[in-house]
Amino acid sequence: MGNNILNFSLADFFYNDNPDVLGPPSDFDEWITHPDVRKGFSFFEQELLEAPRVSTRVRSKSDGKERKMINLTSYNYLGLSTHPEVITATKAALDRYGLGSSGAPLLSGTFDIHTEFARRLAKFKRKEDCILYSSGLGANVGAIQGIMRKGDCLILDEKCHKSLIDGGTLSGTKILFFAHNDMKSLEMMLEKAKGRRTLVVVEGVYSMDGDLPKLAEILELCEIYGAGSYVDEAHSTLIFGANGRGVGEHFGVEERIGISFGTFSKSFGGVGGFICAAEPLIRYLKGYSSPWNFSCAPSPAVIGGLMKALEVATRDTSLRDALWANVEYVRSGLEGMGLNLGGSESQVIPIIIGHSGEKLMDYAESMQKRGLFLQPVDFPAVPAHARRFRISVSSQLNRSAMDEALSIIEDVIVKGLK
Repeated sequence: MGNNILNFSLADFFYNDNPDVLGPPSDFDEWITHPDVRKGFSFFEQELLEAPRVSTRVRSKSDGKERKMINLTSYNYLGLSTHPEVITATKAALDRYGLGSSGAPLLSGTFDIHTEFARRLAKFKRKEDCILYSSGLGANVGAIQGIMRKGDCLILDEKCHKSLIDGGTLSGTKILFFAHNDMKSLEMMLEKAKGRRTLVVVEGVYSMDGDLPKLAEILELCEIYGAGSYVDEAHSTLIFGANGRGVGEHFGVEERIGISFGTFSKSFGGVGGFICAAEPLIRYLKGYSSPWNFSCAPSPAVIGGLMKALEVATRDTSLRDALWANVEYVRSGLEGMGLNLGGSESQVIPIIIGHSGEKLMDYAESMQKRGLFLQPVDFPAVPAHARRFRISVSSQLNRSAMDEALSIIEDVIVKGLK
């Protein structure tokens, strides 16, 4: 590797040339233990020492110091993870049901609280039925793996989450990708898939870019070609739409969506995932979706908190209103600095730095030392020419915290890019 150590990334070590199956690729240890590479990885798996509020204590992996930092990284968009009513409901469910179900849903893990929460979610999403998973990734993998078969065709927007790709790979289906939000590209893929059972998958908010799908146009093409539709609303449920039902409601097309996916680890403030769809399909998934069949049912204590989170988030618009006001304030401040925010239309706002991984990590280090927790996103998670920081705006942010964060971003990133 020599002096070219920073020209490599995780993408270069996927295929393993080591004859020992229990060992990493031959050059991997040399690469990952290099001081410059270690510096980059020091920003990941940093320890949070308290709840993901506006101000959070973090223990740095680079120097071991504990710092109080403004948190622009958490997906706790509506502050429900620490909402007093949610905490109280979680404690009550813990007292009644214990920590875990100690069984898979099919045999011994389903409690009445699981059944009731699934019923409420289906009603909220205006679908016939709902299935709960113990992780969001498991829900995406499990739904795709449970539905698709060899000989079918799965068509994904090229920016879809890896869990959707993994589900397709596990199912053995043919996987095609269309250029991001490009309807001509989608139509080309639908033409290629003619004669096969086909499912088209898009996201409600694309997690690295913060933009939305051209949902009405996508659904129209699905209907013309007889393809099913699947919308991953991980970053849009409880946020978009007049009632928080997601981008389907936002665009006025929710009744036309075949499958609606959601996660509990973002706006809900907990952990887990769910699929809402027609009752026959949910019943089928319960027979063939491995992450549901063979995983322990979601913790009933967490479900108790999530059920209260749904209630709190939907009884009025106050949390969403506060979030969108903060999004507007942060976006306006960043635009005034002339930063590249991509095509963000949501509470996810990227600050695109460019090709330099060294600058990305240097900026991250400087901002953390100044008291801003804003994580770098490097290749291969994003294209090598579009390395970035990704802001997650929360309803909890106050004007003082936003002003301080914007000041640090201006001092570090804006001045650094000049």
